[in-house]
Amino acid sequence: MALTNTAKSYGAVTKGFHWLTALLVLTVIPLGLVASDLAQDLRNPGIGATDALAARATLLFSIHKTLGVAIFLMALARILWGLAQPRPGLLNGDRPAEAALAASMHWLLYGSLIVVPLSGWVHHAATTGLAPIWWPFGQSLPFVPESEAVANFAATLHYVLQWVLIGALTLHALGAFKHHFIDRDATLRRMLPGHAPAEPTAAQPGQALPVLVAVTVWAVTLGGAGALGWFAPEGRAPQTRLAAVTSDWQVSDGTLSIAVNLMGSTVTGKFADWTADIAYSETPDAAGRHGDVTVTVAIPSLTLGSVTDQAMTAAYFDAEGFPTATFAADLLALDGGHVARGTLTIKGHSVPVEMPFSLALVNATATAEGHLSVDRRSFGIGTGTTDADTLGFTVDVAFLLTAGRR
Repeated sequence: MALTNTAKSYGAVTKGFHWLTALLVLTVIPLGLVASDLAQDLRNPGIGATDALAARATLLFSIHKTLGVAIFLMALARILWGLAQPRPGLLNGDRPAEAALAASMHWLLYGSLIVVPLSGWVHHAATTGLAPIWWPFGQSLPFVPESEAVANFAATLHYVLQWVLIGALTLHALGAFKHHFIDRDATLRRMLPGHAPAEPTAAQPGQALPVLVAVTVWAVTLGGAGALGWFAPEGRAPQTRLAAVTSDWQVSDGTLSIAVNLMGSTVTGKFADWTADIAYSETPDAAGRHGDVTVTVAIPSLTLGSVTDQAMTAAYFDAEGFPTATFAADLLALDGGHVARGTLTIKGHSVPVEMPFSLALVNATATAEGHLSVDRRSFGIGTGTTDADTLGFTVDVAFLLTAGRR
């Protein structure tokens, strides 16, 4: 069997691309559907996240994503190879409607084999969460920022167009079976191993109409998803913001973030709503205190990549039952630096902590930066997840703020 195509038959390389792609696609689709169901179970407080369930979901998602990248790269290679090869003509070109439908399905298949895995890859690169890709590349993509909006858009695109791919694949397979069992021609046989040339009909469909059909299917599908609001940014119900505080030092800008190891990847999150009541003097009092601080954090304002919703459930932060966390501490100068020594209260659990921080004072403006590490189990967070490889015990908390003296 020749490696290259002829006007009457497909070569070994084209056949290899075809069947390997088919095998990968027929593997990756059910993997993705099953993994998505497991992810829903992880977010369901009635089921409860367990180490075994999380590990199974992670494994399936990693396989799904890794094979998806392989499909994307193979589809590119297949298209480039096809452009350099003659394409055997259809054996039913003298049936215009049937031939145009077959050509349209080919356009839908090729386009979907590029866009579907690429959109999934973009979603992975734009967010943090479960399941790394196992290729030695691909955790991030050029020009793809870590953005919840980008991740949501890409996830919706991936979900919607997977059904176009499944539909086109189904019609493609049904067409092949029709040729083989009803028409009894060589359409399917010439894609099987071996040499099975067949004489194409003199009439062949043009490509303008099939391209238009494929573009129309994509446009109608995406337009329908947009009309249903599927591309609207996901978000929890609006939360009541914390009341502003007035203190000696007023925060003008700052970030409050956390980081935790999840399934071998570091997942970072930020709180959008928090307040800091700060009293600070360069001169310490008799007890060596330079002042004090009380930080109040709105737990529902946390974004934590693809596991944000899961983090809000009762098994973790229990945002409904405990909507705020507080850190109340004295500000001390020790060994040439500073430390906030006090109590951190999350989910009704209060734990004594010390947070070292740096402080720079320029006139009436202060810039402070610090971090500490806590054990999530001390606060009753994720107690059902006992494997540190699934969800790390240590959570790093960091802040950076600028404040002005009032």
